[in-house]
Amino acid sequence: MASTYRTIQGDTWDIIAKKVYGEERHLDYLMEHNFPLLDYFIFPAGIELQTPDLPNRQPDDLPEWRKG
Repeated sequence: MASTYRTIQGDTWDIIAKKVYGEERHLDYLMEHNFPLLDYFIFPAGIELQTPDLPNRQPDDLPEWRKG
């Protein structure tokens, strides 16, 4: 389910990823879905970002060290 996030002054991609997805490492996924906003490094207040759900990872998609 896709939803949105409205920025507050000073938000950055990694801060938003942490707030929305729980980990900064998902900032690339967030950026992929908000391509027109890539010129922002530090956001002003009130910008609406698309925050689609992370894709479900299958066990075969995991690196060897994360399997079983």
